[in-house]
Amino acid sequence: MPHERIRDPVILGVCGDSATGKTTLSAGIRDILGPDRVTVICSDDYHAFSREERAENGLSALDPRANYIDILEQDLIHLRNKRPILKPVYNHNGGILERPVYIEPKPYVIVEGLLGFTTPGMRDCYDVKIYLDPEEELRIKWKIQRDTLKRGYTRDQVLASLEKRKHDSPAFIHPQRRFADIVISFYPPSSNVEESGEHLNVRQYQRPTLPHPDLSSLLDEVRDIQLSLDLGRDEDGKPVDILWIGDIADDRAQMVEKVLWDHIPEASHLRDNIGRFTGVDNQKRISHPLALTQLVITYHMVKAALGERAV
Repeated sequence: MPHERIRDPVILGVCGDSATGKTTLSAGIRDILGPDRVTVICSDDYHAFSREERAENGLSALDPRANYIDILEQDLIHLRNKRPILKPVYNHNGGILERPVYIEPKPYVIVEGLLGFTTPGMRDCYDVKIYLDPEEELRIKWKIQRDTLKRGYTRDQVLASLEKRKHDSPAFIHPQRRFADIVISFYPPSSNVEESGEHLNVRQYQRPTLPHPDLSSLLDEVRDIQLSLDLGRDEDGKPVDILWIGDIADDRAQMVEKVLWDHIPEASHLRDNIGRFTGVDNQKRISHPLALTQLVITYHMVKAALGERAV
């Protein structure tokens, strides 16, 4: 029997550098909760200039000066208060600004993009804040794959863009990490450093700003699989719980997933819609570490809807 909602809408922020998996993660969470109940917004739509205009002005898309940060903050406040917005639209394929669209908030709102945690006013609007921080070599592989397959760039053009932006990422994107409730880092296993898809490992740096699910009994029960929870410190020196998820066999992954699904019975009828991503061959694949990561975040969104919010 579903619990009564207390918070509506629940807003999830997913932030990180270009090609860190923000869209893939957000799409999976949307599918778990049900597309009819989730509004997904890309904060990169708030670019102030076309690609050509940014080049003329010597700005990159990662620079707040090239984005309508004040309007993004204003729109997040409107969504927080159940008010519709007129959202800008940026066409990544053509690098141009298009006609805005009318958006009404559904029970759950996901805001994903480069600069979602830039201002205190924006950060105050989220119930759950996620920062994606994959290993850098892995991010570069993902960016080359995405921009060549989906956006029409050549490999050399992608590498040139990365070189041009190498100072902007640490200046404008990386500082947002410290505001996240959970930092998620995908990386290849030492046994296969070329892995970039379904067999990746993931670390979740869980800060005490959220009431995280108790997995202690599960960890005792399944010691023989690649799953562990340790107390550690993040790169800023603050204490965190580090949940480590390795490449898990199907039967073991289903055992872990069942425990998390038991925490969110409201979404249990959507069990098949997790862990999906597009591989380097442009085919749909399933990753259990990604599925478990999506489930942990979904758990926090459902709990936020019931009144258990970040501190």
